[in-house]
Amino acid sequence: MRGEDSGSLGSLRESNRERVVQALRMLGVASRADVARRTGLSRSTVSSIVAELLAEGLVVDREEDGRPSSAGRPPALIALDPAAGVAVGIDFGKRHLAVAASDLSHRVLAEEWIEMPEDYEAEDGIDRAAELVDLVLSDGGADRDRVLGVGMGIPGPVHRSGVVGSSAILPGWAGTRGADRMAERLGFHVWLGNDANLGALSEATWGAGKGAAALVYLKLSTGIGAGIVIDGELFDGAGGTAGEIGHITLDETGDICRCGSRGCLETFAAGAAIARMLSRSRGEELDVDAVLSRAAAGDPGCRRALRDAGRAIGVAVANLCNLVNPERIVVGGSMGYAGDLLLDPLRESVGLRAIPSAAEDVEVVLGELGERAELLGAVALVLHEAGPAWSGRVPAVQQAATAETK
Repeated sequence: MRGEDSGSLGSLRESNRERVVQALRMLGVASRADVARRTGLSRSTVSSIVAELLAEGLVVDREEDGRPSSAGRPPALIALDPAAGVAVGIDFGKRHLAVAASDLSHRVLAEEWIEMPEDYEAEDGIDRAAELVDLVLSDGGADRDRVLGVGMGIPGPVHRSGVVGSSAILPGWAGTRGADRMAERLGFHVWLGNDANLGALSEATWGAGKGAAALVYLKLSTGIGAGIVIDGELFDGAGGTAGEIGHITLDETGDICRCGSRGCLETFAAGAAIARMLSRSRGEELDVDAVLSRAAAGDPGCRRALRDAGRAIGVAVANLCNLVNPERIVVGGSMGYAGDLLLDPLRESVGLRAIPSAAEDVEVVLGELGERAELLGAVALVLHEAGPAWSGRVPAVQQAATAETK
């Protein structure tokens, strides 16, 4: 019995240790109290485990960032040893490609952005991305053998099987297994996610959603999507396509949407739909950027179109609030640059249509990460999905460090 008890205690200790490591991977630089809140472990348990990790060199002390503790002094901060691994993120946009690399303390080592032709094919994007990954690792001083994996984001639905769903934003990717092709090209494990989910991860990790137990990120751009993070974990549904809020039906007799249904939210309020509507009424070709810039300059038609879009989006968001009961909704994507012109009517719709308790619980705010949200989300995807596998690399890191001191 004593042997069994000892084994059980050892297993529990190892499980708690992995929880602490996972929390630090998600939090980056944090206090012991932050880790205790994230893991649900007692402060004494966390302090004991952190002491072990510090002694082993897996965790390092970090300089104080000025955050006050309950006693009024900044808490002592810790982070995973930056030398323990590197996470790489790739963001495939409609007209851009971006790659970044981060260490395990969430410090971005290097980042590159390039323009891409509209509707580029998957193979072209993969070829250019592979070149940028090599460039970013070189610029960041990161060896390939330190890479834990690659997060990869695209603006379209991604099934859990890894197949990219039909997308009007990057049609050349539909039906492909982009992660498999990227993994073959790079020689790293690759995780694939859609842009809204990655935006949710990044805002929850670094931005306006940090600290929220239940977060919804709205990607309002050419299309409309949502990412949902609950208790620090991405909720993507049974098949990986949760959050397709742009395809909630608002009018069964409305225009046919790209998904095949009628009157979806995207046909009323997506950036592409607004631009088409204003282009028809004005007899000139407008894109989303032109609509936003004219609205900012005071154009009454463009301002009305964005307010109407905010109200329509608010109808769908109210339904989401009734179902998920988030405490924070973070608005990102290019349409987020409209600010309160879009958000005020969105908030009003939520207040009118969500049940009172859900409307009172939620705060609707602008994202903080801008165009970098999906790229940083791809990095965060590696931090979430890599699991404890990185620890298998630590002995090699420690041996190298030991050799340098001899």
